Amino acid sequence: MLHRTDVDGVATLLAPGSGPMTAGLTFRVGLADEGAARIGITHLVEHLALHRHGVADYHYNGATGSVVTHFHMQGSESDIVTYLEMLCDSLANLPVQRLETEKAILRTEAAGRGGGVNRMLPMWRYGAQHYGLVSYPEWGIDRLGPDDVQAWASAWFTRANAVLWISGDRIPPGLRLRLPAGTLRPVPVASTILPPTPAYFNGAAGGVVFDGITRRHPAGSVFALMLERELFRSLRQESGLSYAASAAYDPRGDGFAVVTAFADALPEKQGAVVGGFVDVLAGFRVGRILQTELDAVRAKCDEALRHRDAAADRLPGLATDLLTGARLRSLDELRASLHAVTLADVHAAALQVLGSGLLQVPPGSRADWAGFVAAPTTSTDAIPGHTYRAVDGSGAALVLGADGVSVVDGECRATVRYRSCAVVHAWPDGARQLIGLDGIAVLVEPALFAAPADTTARIDRSVDPSIVLPMPARNPSDIPRPAPAPSSGGFPSSTGPIPGTAGVLPPIAVLPPGGSFPPVTGTFPPFTGPRPPSGGTFPPSN
Repeated sequence: MLHRTDVDGVATLLAPGSGPMTAGLTFRVGLADEGAARIGITHLVEHLALHRHGVADYHYNGATGSVVTHFHMQGSESDIVTYLEMLCDSLANLPVQRLETEKAILRTEAAGRGGGVNRMLPMWRYGAQHYGLVSYPEWGIDRLGPDDVQAWASAWFTRANAVLWISGDRIPPGLRLRLPAGTLRPVPVASTILPPTPAYFNGAAGGVVFDGITRRHPAGSVFALMLERELFRSLRQESGLSYAASAAYDPRGDGFAVVTAFADALPEKQGAVVGGFVDVLAGFRVGRILQTELDAVRAKCDEALRHRDAAADRLPGLATDLLTGARLRSLDELRASLHAVTLADVHAAALQVLGSGLLQVPPGSRADWAGFVAAPTTSTDAIPGHTYRAVDGSGAALVLGADGVSVVDGECRATVRYRSCAVVHAWPDGARQLIGLDGIAVLVEPALFAAPADTTARIDRSVDPSIVLPMPARNPSDIPRPAPAPSSGGFPSSTGPIPGTAGVLPPIAVLPPGGSFPPVTGTFPPFTGPRPPSGGTFPPSN
């Protein structure tokens, strides 16, 4: 039922559907390709490319994911031809006169977007790089100019880096896809910043979130469904601790998939939900898996694969598979592999997920009692260099070295090496916030240290200029200053909170992975959360 062909050199997938014709153009580019200083550039190109369509009589949209960007629409054959041809023409010649307007739209969109229950896990697992970038705000859009966005579109939105998919029996007559040649881009190589796993960290109140990695296989998607059923049964039906309990399976694009699970909790029930959630995971770890549950999940998946529109519904995911090098499987192959999954296979997938697990628990909660190791929030060492003490006598110190910058406050160390710095926020008053690829962030407020006058200049000379994001001037009252010495001759232990922060920060701000970025949120919205997944989360996928 799946047919492969090409249109103007663009790989094309067709499958029949019962409703109106739907078509999409998927490109192998997303947030994971951007780098922390350019977050938002693909999303901005997507918006610009769609602008010329204006108000149309057909449904169309776009979505930027972690490793792919989708454009899709539904309508008549002539509508689809018009949409796709106009899209390709726009990508080749973006309406850059709309750049500032679309930037404002993106900021508005981000401000109104929910964070998503798993918004923090990617940065704790991957840091401020590739798959972790979905956790960060769209920092890059303010500095992007017309040449930047057009160069990005020309490099990534190409024939070889695209797949066209159509739910229909034929290619609409006259369709042309005028895209540059280009090359198929490989997906980023994932690297975790977590030392041992399973690990845990303290996140926002309101529930428990978990994710883990498994090799892409039908047993993994079956495990995700079984996990969801058991969480729902245990935490909602039996104990009444949670209302929402869910799990999802999302192929990452590199031969692996992420299983994510969530259960909500009232403030007074958070400890019980953590315990109940961990008990469910422990049951799978020891192989407490029932054949009746496997049979129920398998029947549900098989029914979905037999639906008359099953082939058409899989097209967006198959486009992603084709772009990321995964083998395309027919519906019959999927059904056969689904029925071949055994309890042992599910247990093996569960052990992979749980062994690589990352658990987010509410503030004040712990999970070390269950074998989870606390995820690191500080660096293991400080950079060698010149040490400059905080002028308030608190004992904090700024260390400037040839290879990077550290802040030290007692046993707490944070280090960002210049060669592994992901982004630098630069304020006109001299403040610098350096964020490393591992997600550790260091805020340097030169006025609070007995540091030389050229501290800011030394940092600026040492980092790659392309990762420096100029920030707007701060209100003078918002700039931290050393507190005057009290009449007793001593110094206060803190300069007080930096405006916009939730609490008191010392003269150095060590922001661990997952922490907010107080000095930045005045200009950029809070964490926007992940984009839509790069592929489908439909369980029967392999």
